[in-house]
Amino acid sequence: MAFSNVFAQLDNEYYQLTSAEKRVADYIVAHQSQTQYMSISELAEKCNVAEATISRFCRRMGYKGYSAFKLAVANSVTGQAAAGAAVPGGEGAALPGGPYGEMLKTNIEAITQTANLARPEQIRRAARMLLEADKVFCMGQGGSMIMAEEAAHLFSTVRPGFFPVSDSHLQAIRCAQLTRGDVVFYFSYSGSTRDLTDALRLARERQAGVILVTRFPKSPGAVYADIVLQCGSNESPTQLGTVAARMAQLFLLDMLYYELCRMDETGTAAARSRVARALSDKHL
Repeated sequence: MAFSNVFAQLDNEYYQLTSAEKRVADYIVAHQSQTQYMSISELAEKCNVAEATISRFCRRMGYKGYSAFKLAVANSVTGQAAAGAAVPGGEGAALPGGPYGEMLKTNIEAITQTANLARPEQIRRAARMLLEADKVFCMGQGGSMIMAEEAAHLFSTVRPGFFPVSDSHLQAIRCAQLTRGDVVFYFSYSGSTRDLTDALRLARERQAGVILVTRFPKSPGAVYADIVLQCGSNESPTQLGTVAARMAQLFLLDMLYYELCRMDETGTAAARSRVARALSDKHL
């Protein structure tokens, strides 16, 4: 029997599940809105089961994997909200001020979450690594590559040697030729794409430094990172590359930039002055 709503499917198949799978189902039903934002490792930890149990549960429900199941959860939550159904753990009403109130709330929460998740010692370590690097290759895929390009642009105003690398083949080429003095600065909201893990595995083999900006510090990509910088903002599978997520990453980037400049106030001030003079002729 086909189900248009994943929660109806869970109700129908609940008593065919193992005890561990029932714990997963119970958590998902009780935390419908939250589940769509969680990584497989986070859900496994919340349910006190292995990640393999989550994968097996998703296949039992008829999905290829966790990503496909999470998308079904997101679509079901959206469908219930559109129908006016109460969603356990759902968001509150929009803020006053028309349709943009909830948008404002989401953006503010993304920055606030990032500030709360930031670990000063990790920010300092990352800034020091970037400051002392011979070359820094800023990488990402899709919308995350936009953030990588922004990082390369921002840090290039105070330090030489920052380069954006967008194509996955070029990323592999760059990573295969890294030296111990180089750093890979990678942006990935999920931290769990194949291109990410392939690139960072090569970087580790070359003994280069790796800094990863992600929402999920226990993601597969984090295994290969020397430093993981966690950003706030929750994205469901139906919200790819939201502005709130980028604002969270921009705020984190700004903290890192400030820390690097603080570590070398004289050098970065001189660099900004040179760049300002070089760009002055570009303006009418």
